[in-house]
Amino acid sequence: MCYPNDARPPLPPIAGGAPDLEGTDLVLEAADGNRFHAYSVPAQDPDAPGIMVIPDVRGLHPFYRDLAMRFAQAGVHAIALDFYGRTAGLDERDEDFDAMAHVLQLTVDGLGDDTAAALAYLRSPEGGAPRRTFSVGFCVGGRISFNQAWRDHGLEGVIGFYGGPMGRGPDDDTAPIRFAREYRCPVLGLFGGADKHIPASDVERFGAALDEAGVRNEMVIYDGAPHSFFDRTAEEHQEACDDAWLRMLAFVGA
Repeated sequence: MCYPNDARPPLPPIAGGAPDLEGTDLVLEAADGNRFHAYSVPAQDPDAPGIMVIPDVRGLHPFYRDLAMRFAQAGVHAIALDFYGRTAGLDERDEDFDAMAHVLQLTVDGLGDDTAAALAYLRSPEGGAPRRTFSVGFCVGGRISFNQAWRDHGLEGVIGFYGGPMGRGPDDDTAPIRFAREYRCPVLGLFGGADKHIPASDVERFGAALDEAGVRNEMVIYDGAPHSFFDRTAEEHQEACDDAWLRMLAFVGA
C-alpha cells in the first residue's frame, strides 16, 4: 500500500487563497465499451492547462479526488480516473479489496483505452477544454503516467511520483525504461532518496535512457524522503512536497 487510508495530498502553494470549485463524479465509457469511475474538476481560468491524475494501487481513493481539486484550485483543469473498472466494475470497494490482484490484470490496451477516454473528457467543454494536457501518477500510477509518453495521446508532458522505472523484474515488459526510446514528450520524475523500492541507481539509469533517446527529462530525488512522501500528514517532508508542487506547476505552465 502506497498511502494509509487517512493520507491526503499536500496543499499547493496558492497566492491569494484557493477558489471555491465544484468537482463532478463521472462514469466514463472507453472506446471498447468499458465503463469506469472518474472525478473531474475544471479550473476557473478557461485557458488553464489540464492534467490527468492516475492513482496508486488504491484506485480512485479520496486522496486523488482531493488532489484533482487541489490542481484545479492551483489553476489546472483536472480529471482523476479509476483503472479498475475492467476487473472490479463500478461497485463500492471496502478495506478488504484485493488491489494487487487487480493490478496484475491491468493491460496495455485497456489502460490505453481508459486513459484516452479520460483525456477526451478533460478536453471537452465539460472538462475544461485545455489546449495543453499532461498526466501525473503515483507508484503504479507513476509508471503508468510515465508510459503515457509513448502513446499517441497528444500529451505535452508526463509526471511520475515514485513509479518504478525498472519494473517488477526481468519479465516485466511494461517497465518504463523499456519504452524510453519511444517517448514522445518531456518527462518529470519525482522520487524519494530513502525509497527502499526504487534505488537512486534505477532513477539515474532511467534518466540516462531518456537522454540517449533525446527525450527532455528531469529526474528529482529528494534526500531522506521515503516512498509516498507526497502526503499532507508527513510534516517532516513538507519542503519536498512544496518543491514537488512548484516543479509540477512549472512543468505544466500553470
